[in-house]
Amino acid sequence: MNFYLGFDGGGTKTECIALDADGRVVGQGISGPSNPLRVGYDAACAALQLAAAAAVTSTEHAASNVRGVCAGLAGAGRRNVAEEMRVRLSRIWPGATIQIVTDAEAALETAVGDAPGVVLIAGTGSIALGRNSKGELARAGGYGPWIGDAGSAYDIGRKATLAVARARDLSAPGTLLAEMILSTLACRTWDDVVEKIAAGPGAVFPKLVPSVMQAAEEGDAAARGILTHAALDLANLALAVIGRLNMKNAEFRLARVGGVFGRNYILDSRVDDLISRVAPSARLGLLEHPPALGAARVAMRQARTQGTVHGRTT
Repeated sequence: MNFYLGFDGGGTKTECIALDADGRVVGQGISGPSNPLRVGYDAACAALQLAAAAAVTSTEHAASNVRGVCAGLAGAGRRNVAEEMRVRLSRIWPGATIQIVTDAEAALETAVGDAPGVVLIAGTGSIALGRNSKGELARAGGYGPWIGDAGSAYDIGRKATLAVARARDLSAPGTLLAEMILSTLACRTWDDVVEKIAAGPGAVFPKLVPSVMQAAEEGDAAARGILTHAALDLANLALAVIGRLNMKNAEFRLARVGGVFGRNYILDSRVDDLISRVAPSARLGLLEHPPALGAARVAMRQARTQGTVHGRTT
């Protein structure tokens, strides 16, 4: 029995979905981060293999039956990164067609297929990607935490620690975030927090998002301000794409994707309100299915297309 693997890999986790020859989901697996720009190529490939092993095991089929693989990876927008990952995955699954796309492309496939639409992703990083009725694509964001990722989990966590630091220096009002951050990170002192951040900010900042959202719900001014700014930053990513594609007056689906969304009414409603003011006909909401499903569909389509070209059935 042939089957096809789709991956959604970011800076925090990797999800794999396996489809059978009829397009039915027959397995799912989760593993650690697989953004090659953040964790390196070896770790990224290892995470993909672990997620695939969980998905394949649950289907009770041999890995040799994989006929198509599509990996939607954060960081894969760079051509050299995508090619390196393609070469490496072709060694892992030599009998499969291999395609590398961005996590945003996988999410867009899941949201609208080949129809016009926009996806706004806010996970460890942030990016918006859209396609108009002419088939033209545009993206905004996705530059990583070093120069971008505004509104992402990384950005929200960094601003939370900054708010606490300013409060400690008496240059800003006190905030509930101080005790929440200590508890979340299992630290006794602020110095312990600083040491953890210095050792690896990517493993620290995204973990603080639930604390920020809880503090905001309890009325903390600093936390509410962080989420308000995050909403503005994220809406601006989507609006940049909508403007470049001349979609302001069009009807289309805009799907919010990622761990930052669906947790806090302040952030979600603010993002939707800002976008709706500019694109009133957009249908806004959370993505109903995981981006890995869109990647798996791409894997199936690509494998069957190649099989037809070479005169074989996959």
